[in-house]
Amino acid sequence: MKLSVKVDYACRVLAQMARHYGTDELAHIETLAKAEAVPQNYLVQILTELRNGGLITSRRGKQGGYTLARAPQDITLYDILKLIEGDVLELNGPGGGQSGRRVLQVWREVRSALEARCRACTLDQLVVRGGDDMYYI
Repeated sequence: MKLSVKVDYACRVLAQMARHYGTDELAHIETLAKAEAVPQNYLVQILTELRNGGLITSRRGKQGGYTLARAPQDITLYDILKLIEGDVLELNGPGGGQSGRRVLQVWREVRSALEARCRACTLDQLVVRGGDDMYYI
């Protein structure tokens, strides 16, 4: 399984927004792009997708910007992954032959384990507080 750079960018940008959740401060494209090293033109597309998917909200105008639609502890990696990539580990095989059913069963177990881990990890766990803190999940 290989996840796209779009998922990486979305997670990083959402983590950046989570740092300011609960304040009146709105995130701006230029600031997000610089802080998370994401190309601005690509970031616009990602933010549109995140907004359409209900993870962020936006406000237009001079005082406009972006903010999380829900609290960081209520947004999971699964929410982000599902929105950006769709179903991960989607099984397309017919399950034929002597081993087909068992192979499909094992892949379903792997998919369930991955989904469970992604549901357990929330956006607030990705937030870097202060300077050079690093969080590993």
